[in-house]
Amino acid sequence: MMDRVLIARVSMLAGKIMLESGAETYRVEDTMNRIASAFGLENVQSYATPTGIHFSVDFAEVTNFIRIQNRATDLHKIAEVNSISRDITSAKISINEALVKLNDVDRARLAFPFWMQIIAAALASGSFAIMFGGDWPDLFPATIAGGVGYAAMLGAAALVEVSFVAHFTASFILGILAVLFISNGFGANVDKVIIGAVMPLVPGLHITNAVRDLMAGHLVAGVSKGVESVLTAFAIGAGVAVVFAF
Repeated sequence: MMDRVLIARVSMLAGKIMLESGAETYRVEDTMNRIASAFGLENVQSYATPTGIHFSVDFAEVTNFIRIQNRATDLHKIAEVNSISRDITSAKISINEALVKLNDVDRARLAFPFWMQIIAAALASGSFAIMFGGDWPDLFPATIAGGVGYAAMLGAAALVEVSFVAHFTASFILGILAVLFISNGFGANVDKVIIGAVMPLVPGLHITNAVRDLMAGHLVAGVSKGVESVLTAFAIGAGVAVVFAF
């Protein structure tokens, strides 16, 4: 019984880390099943949604549940869990070693620091403005607006745990900056500046994961992620629309 509890703990911890880091639902379930099967469990039953994980060993056994409170995008953590899972299925590490490694990954802060994220968002914004047909004078205002907007999103997300508010605030601020830049002669096309600046805010990974979950047959997770992505896109558009409304 203790072995089953420990195996369930390792499997659910791996699923929790992956789900909180933005992994697809079907990948989470597959990883949990592979880990449990590698340690000798049969008839493993796992079910993951964007907000929770269910796990049991057999049809009539006790079901374990864990609530997922926060979700972000951290592909590094997903890769680390996949590596540990491969080591488990290859019998390279024991269950206790796997638990220690997974706890280390769970506690680690592998994301880039905020200042580096803001710089990357700024550079990406300027590049997207040119890529989508903007003129070279649009490069500077798109870069500044994109960087400031992304910084505003990070700040709003730290204060309010509502993604809609964070993205609305960011798009509103970058929309104001874009209009001010163009009004004062910095840049040529306000639409290209705004398009470039909002690109770091667009939930591209979430849309991709929603489609992949739907194609894998996980309808609940796919639809919920798709709705979340649509709300995020609506928040971005609403923030810019408010600027033009005034």
